[in-house]
Amino acid sequence: MSIRYHAAACQTAFDCPKHRDEIPARVDRMLAIAEQAIVGHEPFFDVRLLAFPEFAHAVPTIDSVKGLRETLAVELPNEHTDRYEVLCRRYGCFIQTGTFLERVAERDDVVFNTTLLIGPGGVLATYRKVNPWIPWELHASPHDLGVDADEAFPVADTEIGRIGCAICYDWLFPETIRALAFRGAEVLVRVSAYMDPWGATPPMDWWTLFNRARAAENTAYVVASNQGAHLHQYPPFSWPGGSMVVDFDGRVLAQADPGPGEKVVVAPIDIDALRAERARRRGHDMVAHLRREIHGLGPGPGLAPAAGHPIERDEIESRIAAAKRAATGGGR
Repeated sequence: MSIRYHAAACQTAFDCPKHRDEIPARVDRMLAIAEQAIVGHEPFFDVRLLAFPEFAHAVPTIDSVKGLRETLAVELPNEHTDRYEVLCRRYGCFIQTGTFLERVAERDDVVFNTTLLIGPGGVLATYRKVNPWIPWELHASPHDLGVDADEAFPVADTEIGRIGCAICYDWLFPETIRALAFRGAEVLVRVSAYMDPWGATPPMDWWTLFNRARAAENTAYVVASNQGAHLHQYPPFSWPGGSMVVDFDGRVLAQADPGPGEKVVVAPIDIDALRAERARRRGHDMVAHLRREIHGLGPGPGLAPAAGHPIERDEIESRIAAAKRAATGGGR
């Protein structure tokens, strides 16, 4: 069965919350946005993957972990994630939630910045931001707690492809997104609150730059949802929006115009085409061509050193083929 559908990058523009009691109203609005995107586009195509931005449920406006835990943080999953599951089951879709400030019962001294992938069957993956935007963000990273890499970088194998997610500042670290790609991710979701001047307009359009680069270097789709709040809502920064979908060659398939406000952009995802390209390509396959040893990386997909010299074309082809087999075995 072919795997083709459309993804929606949805951006929100909420006022800054003061308490977790404001989360239900935010969920109301995001469920409405999701349903409108699905139903509105139904005559044309099926929207099956939807992404929402970082800090869509709560913003870390309190300058202490204790304060965040007491006023804004929630345990996950919860009644809010249950509501997303109901919508996913109704429409057969998958939602990468906007982030929650997460507290866990076993640790009273940490808060995580967390997004969940939810489908018709419930929560499929939980991702906690690995690279908080220091020095401002007080969230704990899995790195701070000695979490295993397989737990830190989950990839969900779903009926619409293998989906991985990372949050905002994570995307400035190619190693973080590579960790998802090496675990087989075909669609990379960016849940973000990326502010000016590093937004969607030159000369500092890092938002577009890194989304395109991560897509191309990993041969993966990118669905990137950015915060669309106004300056007065989430000071001290203004928020450029520009939510977008990028294909596996780094081509922008759809992008919201720069500037704040609620917006939704949709674009096609063709997993069959992506898998065919990954299988076919011997050139520009930067996962299979990675020379791990010289970069000091551990075991994983990559190109083995030459076994002898002089190097010949058949020998190169043989090493590429072996690297591609290894990458496929890892879920890619």
